[in-house]
This record gives sequence, C-alpha cells and structure tokens, in this order.
Amino acid sequence: MHKPRKEMIAETRAKLIAAARHAFGTIGYADASMDDFTASAGLTRGALYHHFGDKKGLLQAVIAEIDGEMAARVNEVASRAPTRWQHFVDECTTYIEMALEPEIQRIMFRDGPAVLGDPAQWANANACVASMTEHLTALQQEGVVVPDLDPETAARLINGASSQASQRIANSKDPEATSKKAIAAFKQLLEGLLKKPKQTTG
Repeated sequence: MHKPRKEMIAETRAKLIAAARHAFGTIGYADASMDDFTASAGLTRGALYHHFGDKKGLLQAVIAEIDGEMAARVNEVASRAPTRWQHFVDECTTYIEMALEPEIQRIMFRDGPAVLGDPAQWANANACVASMTEHLTALQQEGVVVPDLDPETAARLINGASSQASQRIANSKDPEATSKKAIAAFKQLLEGLLKKPKQTTG
C-alpha cells in the first residue's frame, strides 16, 4: 500500500533534516558534505535541492527545528517561576545557558550567524521579540518595571543582548567561565528595568 504523497514528503524532509543536523552538529557546516548526508539518509542530492534549495536552506530548516526545541525547554523552565518577573528572567537566562551544549553551540551560535548573518534578522526572532514585549507590557502594567519604558524597544535590546551573550559563550575558549560572567552581567542589566521603591525622607 502506497503512503500518501504528503506523508512521503514529510518523511523525506525529516530524514534530510536529521542527517544534516547530525553532520552540522558533529563536524560543522563547512565540513559537512551534501553527498554524505544525503547518502546517510538514503536519498539523492536532487531530493535535497527539491525540498530545501541548497545546503544553506537545509541549515535554516535545522535551525528552525532546534529553535523550536529550545523554546519548549525555555518555556518549561520558566513556567515553574513563582512570579512573572522571575519567569521573564528565567526565560532569558535559560536560553543563554543552552550555549554550553555542543550541538546548540556549534549550529545555533557559531555556524548559524556565520552562514545566515545576524540572528536578529532570522525568521524566529520576531516571535521571540513579540513574547518579550508581551511580558514587559504586563510587568509594566503590574508596576514591576519602570513606567517610562517602551516595551518593544526594550525587548529588542534584551533579545540582542541574549544573542550576543550566547555567541560569546559559544566562541569562547572557556565557555563555562564565560557563561557565568555573561549571565551575571545579563541579570544585572535586567535589574535596571525594575521600578525602585520610593525613598522615604526621615
């Protein structure tokens, strides 16, 4: 019995993404051969061109898959936070901490920016900024963050800072030490958004 065309297309795409993800994660984008990972998936180079256009298009698909997994993990950690502010902080710092994981480090924070350019321009960036803007707007309404803050501008700056922190960790000779420094500095930046209690004069 033949599988429906839609199912066959989805299977082919999944095989190519899995083979490419393994190659990009272990030997890196530059050294990954299209012939090697199409062969390991039991497919032809023609199938790759048909579904993804080229190697760069396949990298974009791998990044989209990893990004979705990272978002789910970030949400899972942040959902345990006792307050909205802590949820926001945990969301940002958990993302940066993932730059310590070899596959994410290499694909998302080293090869991705080198091949595809500024992560702020990637397709997934807008969704991330929109989510941060929503959080900051709610925190402002609750009187947690300063009232004269533009939530979207702040969200874009925070998103850029977390991306830069992650790339710095990924390209560091000592990622563990760099991660600790980056997260401490990042938390300090976020603290600056908090509304300070009014000083009472005695």
